[in-house]
Amino acid sequence: MLRPFELCEPASVAEASELLARHGEAARIYAGGTELILAMKEGLIHYDYLVNVKTVPGLAGVRLGSDGSLRIGAATPHRVLERDPIVRERFPAIARMEADVANVRVREVGTLGGNLCFAEPHADPGALLSVFDATVRLERNGGARTLPLERLFVGLFETCVEGDELLTEIVVPPLPPRSAAAYLKFGFLERPSVGVGVAVTLADGRLADARIAVGSIGPVPRRMRDAEALLKNRAIAEGVASLAEAGRLAARAADAITDLHGSAEYKEHIVGVLLRRAFQTALAAVHENERR
Repeated sequence: MLRPFELCEPASVAEASELLARHGEAARIYAGGTELILAMKEGLIHYDYLVNVKTVPGLAGVRLGSDGSLRIGAATPHRVLERDPIVRERFPAIARMEADVANVRVREVGTLGGNLCFAEPHADPGALLSVFDATVRLERNGGARTLPLERLFVGLFETCVEGDELLTEIVVPPLPPRSAAAYLKFGFLERPSVGVGVAVTLADGRLADARIAVGSIGPVPRRMRDAEALLKNRAIAEGVASLAEAGRLAARAADAITDLHGSAEYKEHIVGVLLRRAFQTALAAVHENERR
């Protein structure tokens, strides 16, 4: 049974921030509610006030910045990102990832900002967006701050967002020339058990850059910089030959948790499998782009 609550509908970020500050821990931001309402129905959490940020102008939508970055309003539904022509053309890996989030019902209602702020560990966007070096903008009445997406996540269902702050925008920089990204996941249920994001950049027959992030396996999505360092500045063939060791490094650094999605050891094995496949997918995408 869903206990009664009051739905507040602010007309601005400042008004939403004021409501959150006034009601404190009795209030929570409501964007899509696909995770929040379910948890409230199960009696796991309860809030007396839900602050509906979908009523705030400017918090939804997708646009391309002057520097080529993808600027996503936090209240933008997954379905919009899946189908948006800018995303599909300039950031195809993001469009493909969004097309495979949960199910159509969730994608129509659930928002990217809501997904990130709920910090459910078994989620897709955090891992892929991390390899783009995405940043988030947090606003409150009278102030704002920008920080790397990686720093948003603190632990299971926990972020660094302050009580009166709102996530208003996610900014995704473009990858360098001769680059591509890929995201692969594995799971028995609609939630992923393991997700791996990879981005590669080629130059002069070498791996000029390699970015790796792992999500769903542990408390938070993480960039795997030791694994990245193993691949960077190597000949492509050498990089491919090093993928098994890179997978082992990434798996060990991911803080795998045994849960209903699988044992920690099993998830660590899957990290290596997905890393190899995602790397090869991204590499093939670079070559395909060059043939066009």
